[in-house]
Amino acid sequence: MSPSRSDADSAVSDPLRPSDHADTAASGDITNPALGFVGWIRWGWRQLTSMRTALVLLLLLAIAAVPGSLVPQRSADPNGVTQYFADNPDLAPVLDALSMFDVYASPWFSAIYILLFISLIGCVIPRTAHHWKALRARPPRTPARLARLDVHRSETLELNSGEDAAAAASAAIEAAQQQLKKSGYRVERYDSGSALSVSAERGYLRETGNLVFHGALVGVLLAVGIGGGFTYTGQTVIIEGRTFVNTLLDYTSFNPGRFVDGDTLAPYALTLDRFDVTYQPLGAQGQGQAGDFVANLTTEHSGGEPQSGEVRVNHPLEMAGDRIYLMGNGYAPTLTIRDPEGEIVFSESVPFLPQDNNMTSLGVVKVPDGLADQLGLVGFFYPTQAELHTGAFTSAYPALGLPVVSLDVYAGDLGIDDGTPRSVYTLDPTGMDKLSGRGTDVESIELAPGETADLPGGYGSITFENEAPEGAEGYDGAVKRYVSLSIHRDDAAGWVLAFAVLATAGLLAALFVPRRRLWVKVTADDGALRLEYAGLARGEDPTLDDAVTQFAQRHLASLQASKYPRVD
Repeated sequence: MSPSRSDADSAVSDPLRPSDHADTAASGDITNPALGFVGWIRWGWRQLTSMRTALVLLLLLAIAAVPGSLVPQRSADPNGVTQYFADNPDLAPVLDALSMFDVYASPWFSAIYILLFISLIGCVIPRTAHHWKALRARPPRTPARLARLDVHRSETLELNSGEDAAAAASAAIEAAQQQLKKSGYRVERYDSGSALSVSAERGYLRETGNLVFHGALVGVLLAVGIGGGFTYTGQTVIIEGRTFVNTLLDYTSFNPGRFVDGDTLAPYALTLDRFDVTYQPLGAQGQGQAGDFVANLTTEHSGGEPQSGEVRVNHPLEMAGDRIYLMGNGYAPTLTIRDPEGEIVFSESVPFLPQDNNMTSLGVVKVPDGLADQLGLVGFFYPTQAELHTGAFTSAYPALGLPVVSLDVYAGDLGIDDGTPRSVYTLDPTGMDKLSGRGTDVESIELAPGETADLPGGYGSITFENEAPEGAEGYDGAVKRYVSLSIHRDDAAGWVLAFAVLATAGLLAALFVPRRRLWVKVTADDGALRLEYAGLARGEDPTLDDAVTQFAQRHLASLQASKYPRVD
């Protein structure tokens, strides 16, 4: 029932009631004090540096990282981003506007990252100061009435006739003090008249582990944030018999951190001697599936002797702090183009990109100079050519059985003279004339290893070379292979691992180390000693009762072993 107006008036006139007492407001409204600008800043800081906020931000950071695993990232897979734009022309621009292809460098991800960093520091520093004071403080005084505690046990020991009660009580409490110290407790004596007591506590490792865990999270954030600036990732393609040198010119794509100097990369070279792959034979279960990939390399450091090395899937090669991963492989047919006079204008092993599990591969050849017009050739390579019921060609097996390359020829402007960067794996036929293939009167060029065909339009001839890589003993193929390598350097990986291990250790300590206090009180009373044991846990401690009982048993056993009979 609400108070009447007369009651409110009398309450207002009562000098013993504060002016903001609920009964003094005649209208029934309670007015809260205004925080002001500084007050709101303090409130916001307390909310940001609370443990609850830190956990929420940690969860948000994990959720925000999910898109980075769903769509390709420019920092790790630039070719995948290009392909994603080609496959999803409507969706890709929207995702790009939301920084989905650069998740870990996006403003929204950085905002969560920075807020989490501030929250953890603001949470850890005050708690560390408080914990340091607690470590230096004395254990609390023994409660006057231990029997009020939930875990309590009392025993009575009868003294021998004529024995000094004070000396016996002192010996009993000193024995308890020593046993508690051996059990890892911090102890303090508190004596009051005839009642002697010792206060003991342990479990500060729990809070220490908690602080170590959160401090290690800060370390992980620092290691990832700062170490990311010294990280770089690059991709390259090496054809059998060729050498990659760790310089920017030899990378097909290179994504450095902000502190990486491309002119000071570790000097080393990789030569692909041979690429070995085994396939399930025809007729066997899972025919055509690859069993093992091995890139056999010759590695050489600057000024060092050449050494042999291998790169396998999930087994990277270590070179001067870089980790080299095998990402893909394919065929690189060697094609030679001659002008009408028979002069060579192009002779290269061209990587063809696999399009299916049987290594049906797509490739592009560009001839910018040496002929009357620029030429572009788009074709497919079939390791084991087979014809579908539609008349189209495909590969029936990924190994070399019946290798054939088919090519369509375009003549015109390749679009590279204006300085615009173009992918070597694609051809833009805009502004070019198609000379062979579907839609023309000339069939596509089809070549087996060692065969030569005339180019349409009188531009010369093209030859599919039948050769094995130099120095490859026992090589029985007629087409070179290539490997796609990812070269990654992450100087922060060791620090991240160290902080992660530290965080795990701290978390285990915070979860499994109990925080508890024990008290032992000895009182001399009429020729007997009354002993009380009590315990108190900070938080849940299901083993506290057993801990008190076991300590009491050990303490009583030590006293009985000397001379005191137990009285039930």
